[in-house]
Amino acid sequence: MNKLFTKKSLSNFLFIVVIGLMLYPPSREWIMRQTAFSPSVKNGDNIEVLDTYTWKLKGLNSTDINFNDLEGKVVFVNFWATWCPPCRAELPMIQKLYNDYKDNVAFVFVTSENWEIVDKFFKDKGYELPVYNSTSTPPNSFTKTNSIPVTYLIDKSGNILISKTGAADWNSKKVRSLLDDLIIK
Repeated sequence: MNKLFTKKSLSNFLFIVVIGLMLYPPSREWIMRQTAFSPSVKNGDNIEVLDTYTWKLKGLNSTDINFNDLEGKVVFVNFWATWCPPCRAELPMIQKLYNDYKDNVAFVFVTSENWEIVDKFFKDKGYELPVYNSTSTPPNSFTKTNSIPVTYLIDKSGNILISKTGAADWNSKKVRSLLDDLIIK
């Protein structure tokens, strides 16, 4: 009877610790980062073509852009927020990818937050990603979900090769290999 009580107590204690770790934002982000997988790449009939490039974006830490100017380029679009744990979990991986590919891939990070909030968050975390607020309606291909984070990888022909809702490992060998291939095509 004493052994059963001890096992049950230990089990309850571990359960409470796990729940506590999941509720504490920094540990929740760390757990999400450790369990993030490389996103799936669409192929064949699953590939959606971007319906339009008509979309205006106000740069918060960069110049304003018209998404039309990105037509014919490899584009990485991420909708996110500073308060979103899965968004926060994938940002370190995205920052590493951005550092290596910013000269060959157009990165567009879209938030509805104001610059003061984003700027403080970026300074605290050391991020240097180009952030925008949408000033017009995004392409229909980007409005199929209201969840964040949601990320799209678009090739030079406007094919949406990756459409991922939730945190992912964007700095994976698989994503890097895909970007390398898209850049040279």
